[in-house]
Amino acid sequence: MRDIIFDTETTGMDNKEDRIIEIGAVELIDHFPTGKTFHVYINADGQPVHPEALRVHGISDEFLADKPKFSAIADEMLAFFEGARWIAHNATFDMGFINAELARLGKPSISDDIVVDTLALARRKHPMGPNNLDALCKRYAIDNAHRTKHGALLDAELLAEVYIEMSGGRQAALRLVNKGDDDGYDADGNIRKLAPLVRPRPLASRIHPEEVEAHQKMLEEIGEKALWHKVSGQ
Repeated sequence: MRDIIFDTETTGMDNKEDRIIEIGAVELIDHFPTGKTFHVYINADGQPVHPEALRVHGISDEFLADKPKFSAIADEMLAFFEGARWIAHNATFDMGFINAELARLGKPSISDDIVVDTLALARRKHPMGPNNLDALCKRYAIDNAHRTKHGALLDAELLAEVYIEMSGGRQAALRLVNKGDDDGYDADGNIRKLAPLVRPRPLASRIHPEEVEAHQKMLEEIGEKALWHKVSGQ
């Protein structure tokens, strides 16, 4: 299973007017980081960074002045995500901006079917909260001391660690699956309960015929109330 954990930073909160100015993404294969990342700063195409947003991520208009526009990086971004699930914290926000940017270029939007919202997962798993990224890092003992401001790539890397832990930890990828089964995960990224493996050829019985005969004789002596009748289905 290939997942892309990603985050965006924007000029503000309204995807109809505001623009994406940073995208950071990391690749997971079977819940293990591969080391492949995608990271880019993006020129806001004339839309100024809102002061409140600047306080959150620290990305200024001056810094973005010489960066490429979204149209210049869209194909590279889509190629990196190709064939993977899009996983983000509060994915509705990030996907709203991603799809708005794609629409401006006349490109099709990303289907909700391949998007996973880790905030929704966290709320189901930890209904008492809090479930922001910092709180989840603390819950799962993930070091985020270097996170003084929001940054798309740093947040994506932290979220990848959180997502792995929420999905059962790194050892989850070492599970055994039945031949012909799916990859062992449900649509939310949680480990699916698998049916027990069945031997193609049963082991020979280790009970001697004399023991079987003695056991049957004991049942006859006890009568119909014998517990073994219920256990054996007789």
